[in-house]
Amino acid sequence: MTGLIAASTSAADKRVAFRAGLTSGKIQRLPGAINPLTAKLIQAIGFEGVYISGGAFSAGLGLPDIGLTTLTEVVAHSRQIAGVTDLPVLIDADTGFGEPMSAARTVLAAEDAGIAGLHLEDQVNPKRCGHLDGKAIVPTDEMVRRLRAAVTARRDPNFVICARTDAAGIGDMAASGRGDMAASGKVGIDAAIERAKAYADAGADLIFTEALHTEADFAKFRAAVDIPLLANMTEFGKSQLIPAQTLEDIGYNAVIYPVTTLRLAMGAIERGLREIHATGTQEGQLDQMQTRSRLYELLEYERYNEFDSGVFNFTLGGNQ
Repeated sequence: MTGLIAASTSAADKRVAFRAGLTSGKIQRLPGAINPLTAKLIQAIGFEGVYISGGAFSAGLGLPDIGLTTLTEVVAHSRQIAGVTDLPVLIDADTGFGEPMSAARTVLAAEDAGIAGLHLEDQVNPKRCGHLDGKAIVPTDEMVRRLRAAVTARRDPNFVICARTDAAGIGDMAASGRGDMAASGKVGIDAAIERAKAYADAGADLIFTEALHTEADFAKFRAAVDIPLLANMTEFGKSQLIPAQTLEDIGYNAVIYPVTTLRLAMGAIERGLREIHATGTQEGQLDQMQTRSRLYELLEYERYNEFDSGVFNFTLGGNQ
């Protein structure tokens, strides 16, 4: 049943693949998966990895992205997704769900769940979506302690620990007094670069700087930081949507599309529900739907039937 009801690639091998991909010179594209079925589709289409967004997960629970989800919820959700794909899975672990010891426990739980890596951010609690205003960040040394705890707890050296900094997106809001940006006399990209270097020294394998605006901003960051970098191409945020090939040419190693699949799905769901409400039928939406046959193909129904026809003796009927 290996490769049928579960991924055929071990967690250890997925981590090796993720690390190799980050140093391959080819950008690793990680669309966000909102459920295991989406992860199977991401793999089938040919992407290099899967991302699990904290914002998309909280939205799926009907909650805003302000740190309301817990370690156990996020890990359980991530375990289900990682379990069905041979691709490495990178997860959003917010601030590590607490103090440095909690960040360490988060790494252990993610390893046990078959995850290939996670990112920890330098926001204060309660956190905010990275493309919202009103964020605040902890002092650099506090984030360094968070990262060192995570790195020390890691058992598999190939598990990727990514450090996210929200410093670039805060700018003059640092003068709010929460965090140490104003005290340093630096705001924006320069401060984010300074933090990224400190986080790399603390053991981070990958740096994710949130809410850069332009291609020039991404290039400036790449020129200043030596370790692998991740770009966030989320829609309707602060960042220009830059093609993956351009990011690769700049020198970025990975790119995430964190909420894209949720937005695509919810846009289609809303249109369909409004049509049913208005007309009493979904018939006008049929050409927008995944067919029954495509769903069965993605779920590999035929392989289940082949595995043991004495147990799985259903037939596949219909073309929708």
